[in-house]
Order: sequence, then structure tokens, then C-alpha cells
Amino acid sequence: MPAGSPPPATPRPLAPLLDAAVRWLGARGVAEPRAACELLAARILHLPRLQLALERSRRLLPWQVAALRRGVLRLGAHEPVQYILGEWDFRGRTFKVDRRALIPRPETEQLVQRVLDQPGVWQAPAPRLGDIGTGSGCIAVSLAAEVPRSGIIAVDREPAALELARENAARLGVASRITFIQGGCCAGLPPASLDAVVANPPYIDSRTCAQLPALIRDFEPRSALDGGADGLEILRQLIPDAALVLKPHGWCFLEIGHDQGEAVRALLERAGFADIVLARDLTGQIRFAQARMP
Repeated sequence: MPAGSPPPATPRPLAPLLDAAVRWLGARGVAEPRAACELLAARILHLPRLQLALERSRRLLPWQVAALRRGVLRLGAHEPVQYILGEWDFRGRTFKVDRRALIPRPETEQLVQRVLDQPGVWQAPAPRLGDIGTGSGCIAVSLAAEVPRSGIIAVDREPAALELARENAARLGVASRITFIQGGCCAGLPPASLDAVVANPPYIDSRTCAQLPALIRDFEPRSALDGGADGLEILRQLIPDAALVLKPHGWCFLEIGHDQGEAVRALLERAGFADIVLARDLTGQIRFAQARMP
């Protein structure tokens, strides 16, 4: 199906088209080709993916076949299906995604849940939280939507990523509750001004970044992945910044590398944090650090 011939003039049944695309992608080393092709087909047909099993005999119109072919060719170049679709779900909301920012991932959904589950964050009538390195805005928008009385400050050093976050905030109806700031780390926010800092910073070491799968290495922004020689370069700047901008008893929540737990604990202790907790993701690996200012 993905060959360069023009699309057929007559409708084509869905099942053989999908099967041919899966075989073609599998031969090119594309991971999970069936799932990716089904996501493309579901988008083209305006159906939930799970419904495709009942639609295998459905005949696609020529323009639909052509659209599926274009998507499959992009998958064959190892472009992430999320960027091809142009959107992705995060905590039940559909975010616009493109190459300006990382694709939202399940681990970051867990990070947001850890913030929501910490009662110490939510004691103030209008708690203020900073999402540092906001990227697509998935953390900031989710917190603003799920706790409407909160005020969120979304910071990113990349103007393009910050613009994507603004677009998602507007799209999901929370733009009035988020302040957007371009800058590094905590971007000079006033001391003792936040109840919590949340961040999914770049934490992959530079050598590993160069060896990531093509769909990450060649498409997602390197600046959002590369944490320097040991993966801790940004965290060394961010953690002292967070200690400065947090109120007394304010909380810091971080997504970190699976092998960085003790190093991050030491950075947090050095910056004066207490009640440090390292937590695991759904695969059982260390993925989160949280701590409180005294």
C-alpha cells in the first residue's frame, strides 16, 4: 500500500490495507506497527480505535486511502504517530502535540497525580504552582483544569514550546488561570512565592540521547531530553532555584531518570529540602522525587 503508485480510483476494504501497511512497517523496524496504523485509520474514519475490529470490511474512499498512505509513509520514516495525528490524550484531555515539545507520556500523568495527592500543596485558598519546563503545557493545563482555584505559572526557555503550551491552555479553556513566562529554570520568580514546583526536566545523559530510538532522537526536541554529561545538569540548577521560590513548607515534585534517585536526593538535601521521597513508576522503576521545604 505505501508504494509510490497513485491511489486507486475505487474504494478499498480496510482490513487488507491495514495488513499490508503493518507488514511494510514491520519490515522497516517500526515498533508496534499495528497500533500505529489503527490509530491513523481511526482518525481518518472518525471512529474510536476499538471500533475498528467491527469495521474491517468497511471500504475506504480514494481520499481516505490516500490519507492512510501518507500517514504510513511518515510512520515508515520513524515519525511518532502522535506527531502525525497532531494530538494526544493526557489525563483524559486531548492536547495538541508537534515537534515544538515532547510528547506527553504516562509517567508524567503519574507526576501530576502525585501533586494532586499531596494535601500540603492545597491548603491555601488559592495555591500557586510553577510548572518548570512546561513544554506542551500538559502539566500546567491539567493542574489548572483539575484544581480551578489554583494559579499556575508555566515556564519554558524555548519560545516555540511556550507558544504550544499557550495554544493548549486556550484549547482546553484554562488560559486565564495560567501565566506564561519565557526563561530558564524558575525564571527569576519572586522568593517564597509558590506553594509547589513541578518539573519534568531534561534528565537523559548526552551519550544516551545520541543512542535513543529514531522516533525520539530525530523528532522530539533535543533540548527537552538532554540533561548534559550525567543527565543532572538542569537538575543542579533547578533544585536550588526551586528552594528559593518555594514558600516555607512548599513542595517540589520532579520526574527523574531511573538511576538518578540517590544523586537527586543528595541535590535536594544540599538545597535544604526535607521529607524527601523517591517513588516508582508503573514499571517499577524509580521515576519521581518529591520533597518539602522546612
